[in-house]
Amino acid sequence: MAFLGSFLQYIIILVILAALGVAGMFLGRTLRIRKDAKTAESSGDTNE
Repeated sequence: MAFLGSFLQYIIILVILAALGVAGMFLGRTLRIRKDAKTAESSGDTNE
């Protein structure tokens, strides 16, 4: 029984850390797209 409880605890930690990683990836991508759009707007570049 102790093994199962410990296993579930590690699974929950894994899910939480994976969710944080995915959220960080999407946040970084969104911020980079926003920065690139602002840079392109200020330089007059029309490429995406």
